[in-house]
Amino acid sequence: MGYTLYYHIRLKEPEKAARFIERVCKGLRWEFNSREGEIIVSPPEEKVEPLVIKEGKGFTKTYKKEPYTSIYLLLLLSLSAFGSVEVSDDEGFVL
Repeated sequence: MGYTLYYHIRLKEPEKAARFIERVCKGLRWEFNSREGEIIVSPPEEKVEPLVIKEGKGFTKTYKKEPYTSIYLLLLLSLSAFGSVEVSDDEGFVL
């Protein structure tokens, strides 16, 4: 059974957002990549999909594995400091 986080992001300062996410990934010792308007966060858990953050709508499956689901939520919602973010999940959670 999957568990999916959905998001809609509009960033006013994408470069600053990328630097922030990179800093957090460095602290967590998670892999960070940035390419062509996408920020890619890869946790050390193979069963959790990487979080690909891009302008507009996107989603990722975490299979409700913790702490990865909660960290993904925190990363996504922290981007509201650089624009606007809406997050929801399969269970009807909406922010």
